[in-house]
Amino acid sequence: MSRWHRPLMVSTGLMSALAVVTAVALVLDDRTLDGMPVWAKPLKFAMSVAVYSFTWAWLLSLQRRERRWGRIAGTVLAVAGVAEVAVITFQAARAHRSHFNAATPFDAVLFGVMGMMIIGLMVANVVAAVAVLLDRQADGPSTWAVRFGLAISTLGLASGGLMLGPRPGQSVDGGVIGAHTVAAADGGPGLPLLGWSTVAGDLRVPHFVGMHALQLLPLLPLALAALSRRFPALAPVRVRQGLTVTAGVVYAGVFGLVLWQAERGQSLVHPDGLTLAAAGILAVLALGGVAWSFRARAPRQVALAVPAPAEAAR
Repeated sequence: MSRWHRPLMVSTGLMSALAVVTAVALVLDDRTLDGMPVWAKPLKFAMSVAVYSFTWAWLLSLQRRERRWGRIAGTVLAVAGVAEVAVITFQAARAHRSHFNAATPFDAVLFGVMGMMIIGLMVANVVAAVAVLLDRQADGPSTWAVRFGLAISTLGLASGGLMLGPRPGQSVDGGVIGAHTVAAADGGPGLPLLGWSTVAGDLRVPHFVGMHALQLLPLLPLALAALSRRFPALAPVRVRQGLTVTAGVVYAGVFGLVLWQAERGQSLVHPDGLTLAAAGILAVLALGGVAWSFRARAPRQVALAVPAPAEAAR
């Protein structure tokens, strides 16, 4: 088993410390930017990258055979994540936008640096995912959880590219290129701390949901294994694997649903009939998958009656 990836663990520590600092700054500094506290964004990103880095350090440690190119990809993940959050924090301290900001040449350069970091992060994510997927995990449920988590998180990371590029009416001269809100301008009413739009579509929702499949799905088989000690119905590996696959399929469906919802300019908190119908289909799929998983238990072994040997004649 490989040792834990040091650069990723350093990234985890740095981002955790920064999360504490920005949380304090959030309380002490009452400045706002686009209707949100200036320190809300660096706090969110510091927490997200801390969890992301720790998860990758753990995943790379699961490899039975250490691959040098996989560890290099992990180092790129760590450096790119820290660099992006550093720019976000620097811009927050100046009360300037970090994303989509071309108001001044300096702001444009910083956004360009972030763009390069994001591209590096995406490429390294794919390379590291291949390195992990080349090894089977300890059991079937864990293997499928990691597979789904890596695939969905890669799609979630890539969905951030939908925020880039000029929107109608935008130009470099206007100082803003790109947006996360669909069918409305950035900076409108949003959810507390998260800032996700409550009046229009917001591409940050699928970006967040997709990326964090990497943390949530691999936790499921661990939880199921722990619960199997108290609930015998979860003891068979087939049951836990079925539940894990069901969770992966449904999670992928949720990611697709919130992406579709955002692209239609619809707020997460104000779904229409089509969105609710799709959510209902996913709920039925989830229930069907759970039922199928428990039917997948290995058949009970029937004890065959073996006649006792005849008593020896006296």
